[in-house]
Amino acid sequence: MQLFATDTVTHFSLKQFTLSHKRLLLPVLLVTLLLQDDLRTTIVATLADAFWAVSCYVAFTLTLYHYLSGLFNHTGKLSQLFRRSRQNQVFFAALMGALPGCGGAIIVTTQFIQRKVGFSAMVAVLTATMGDAAFLLLASKPQIGLFMIILGVVVGILSGMLINLLHSDDFLRPTINSAQLANATKGKNVTSNISRAINLQGRFWQVIMIPAVIIAALGSFQININQLLSLPSNSIEWVGAILSLLTLSLWALTKKTCDYQSTVAESDKQTCIHPMEKVAQDTHFVSAWVIVALLSFELTIHFADVNLSEFLTGWGPWMPLMGLIIGLLPGCGPQILVSSLYISGAVPLSSQIANGISNDGDALFPALALAPKAALVATFYSAIPAFVVAYGYYYLFE
Repeated sequence: MQLFATDTVTHFSLKQFTLSHKRLLLPVLLVTLLLQDDLRTTIVATLADAFWAVSCYVAFTLTLYHYLSGLFNHTGKLSQLFRRSRQNQVFFAALMGALPGCGGAIIVTTQFIQRKVGFSAMVAVLTATMGDAAFLLLASKPQIGLFMIILGVVVGILSGMLINLLHSDDFLRPTINSAQLANATKGKNVTSNISRAINLQGRFWQVIMIPAVIIAALGSFQININQLLSLPSNSIEWVGAILSLLTLSLWALTKKTCDYQSTVAESDKQTCIHPMEKVAQDTHFVSAWVIVALLSFELTIHFADVNLSEFLTGWGPWMPLMGLIIGLLPGCGPQILVSSLYISGAVPLSSQIANGISNDGDALFPALALAPKAALVATFYSAIPAFVVAYGYYYLFE
């Protein structure tokens, strides 16, 4: 049985290389930086770390997630349980928000608009969700990732229960027709050229997944891969840098960038595509934002001669507030930046906690489009526990 469609192989059109594909600026910038003698070592190390320490583990985590999620029906029995009681709505909404990625949160926010769940369920799911940043934490710091997911569920349930006491289920719920709902939530059609790029990046991970994860795991155990394979010095680092550039180039061709949402949100996915293509799309989206964060970190040190970790540490009590404010921005991209800075040691766990609880991922986009007042109030409500929990952790443990 074929895993990928054979009619979308490797033909590309020069039309893809237009200003609508602004993502291409990132790989072009990286190649330019690689040509600079004084920056080459830093850029190679950054790209290699991003691929071996992040992309490989994120791809592996996503593979497990997408194959397992395919065994369950996200909308059948859970939707029925939602409607049994207001308490059930809050509990299961928080669990849906705990699912890595934005799918669970988008389902619940859409069901609020469809009058299937109440306002408290939307607050619970937006409080519990971390979006795609959850994949990054689970892949890089699994214990912290699990801690953040559990914390999000607990805070989401408590927040939802409190909202049940304050507001009715129909609080700020708009009246919309089915056509408006379909237009706001359906995936956008992709051109044949973009479909070919998606197909190609799925094939890419299908081929390299096993050897890449093995090399990444050996590197995590501090094994010198170059010495083990009798390779010249820095060979595996250059391989990682080249693979990072390749994945970024594929990512750059899979979506047109025309506004804020298309920049910071994960790519729309067709339900018919193979799980490995979904893995590749999400992996490359996370990897691109991680590379942006790491490059910003390294280039700041290089050009400004400023140790960003020490500089941000000096902000002390302002760090949780910074994480919270960024968490209020719609989309997963800014949240991945915060998680990347936490993993690199530039920001403390309290900042990550504030960001994880306050951020709503991509689920905020359909909510803002269809129920803007409810979305803004729900976001404000998710920021309150983020502030309390983050500063509680800061003053107790940091």
